[in-house]
Amino acid sequence: MTATAALSGRRRLSAGDLQMILSAHEKLIAGRPGGKRASLRFADFSGMDLSGRNLSDADLSASVFEGAKLVGTNFTRANLFGCDLRKANLRRAILVRADMRGACLRGADLSEADLTQADFREGQVAVPHPSRGLASVRHETRSGEMDHANLAGATLDGSQLDGVSAFAADFSDCSLKGAKLSGANLKEANLSGALLEGAEIGGANLEGANLTGAVLTGVNIAGARMSGAKMGGSLSAPTPEVVARAEQLFDMAAAHQAWCRTGGKEGAAAVLDGEDLRSLAGRLKGFRMTAISARNACMVDLDLSGAQLQGANLEGADLRGARLCDADLRGARLSGANLTKADLRSVILGPLPLGPDRTAPGALQQARMRYVRAQAADMTGAILDGADLAGCDLTGARMKGASLRGAEYAAAIGLDVALGVA
Repeated sequence: MTATAALSGRRRLSAGDLQMILSAHEKLIAGRPGGKRASLRFADFSGMDLSGRNLSDADLSASVFEGAKLVGTNFTRANLFGCDLRKANLRRAILVRADMRGACLRGADLSEADLTQADFREGQVAVPHPSRGLASVRHETRSGEMDHANLAGATLDGSQLDGVSAFAADFSDCSLKGAKLSGANLKEANLSGALLEGAEIGGANLEGANLTGAVLTGVNIAGARMSGAKMGGSLSAPTPEVVARAEQLFDMAAAHQAWCRTGGKEGAAAVLDGEDLRSLAGRLKGFRMTAISARNACMVDLDLSGAQLQGANLEGADLRGARLCDADLRGARLSGANLTKADLRSVILGPLPLGPDRTAPGALQQARMRYVRAQAADMTGAILDGADLAGCDLTGARMKGASLRGAEYAAAIGLDVALGVA
């Protein structure tokens, strides 16, 4: 038994025993013969490398994972109640609906992790006796803790973070849509660019927090402590005037669709430059909007999946969290657009034929594409010069002939394969 295990009262499994238990669990998850659910309560995994393993639905409560490497590990619905995950590497881990009550994640790396509907609320934790270990335990109530944790680009939609302590934690560019943060300590936390639509923050401490550029639609900040918080460029709910204009904007888009369908004989080409289109929500899904102009438009969280946007001018548009999966954006202009956390899966952003010897490439110069889901996207020949692709998932994408001069792509996923150079 290691010194860590002795001090914590947790048991340390041999490599062989652990491999046998994990293999049996993964067989169960895959529906193969010989499967058995893993029950690894009060275990010591400190410093271990369990990256990429499938531990969904496993019982790991009250275990120690301090400093463990858990990159891409699947903890879907796993019981991590009261676990010690200090300084663990959980980058891109899947923790959907995981039970994290009373867990300690101080200093952990949860960047790009999926924590959708995870439960971080207060929990009663069993603490082993310093010398007698598990033979004598006491129970104490603890709130979830993630002070100084890195959650940049993570997804925490619908997660329960009531009362959690996340002092100076990094939530930059993460998604917290509908999250419950009542009474949470977010003092000096970095929430710049975070998507907080519909989040509950009553009684939360956001003193000195950085909310620069955050999306605060449907968030009531009146009941939170906001002293010293940086709010520059944050986006609040659409004004009554904008909401009242929604029908007019929809009629313009419908007229543009008619203009496209009839070759200009009916309807009219729409110019939506600078408009706030958020009130249209999913009404433009699948619309035919070839060559539409929506420069610098606010299109946050808009559902444009399956839309035909060939040759569209979306330069400088705010498309954070927008759904563009399966959309046709051949030859579209997205220079300077903000696509952080957007869904571009299976999107077509290749060249648009203009004549026998002319094409218009997809233009994404200086675009912000942090943490974009672009699996199976077609970006053949796209111009991404100066674009920010940090955390962008290009698994299965096609980017042959794409230009990336001056682009930030060191942390992109699957880029070499997408470029055909792997």
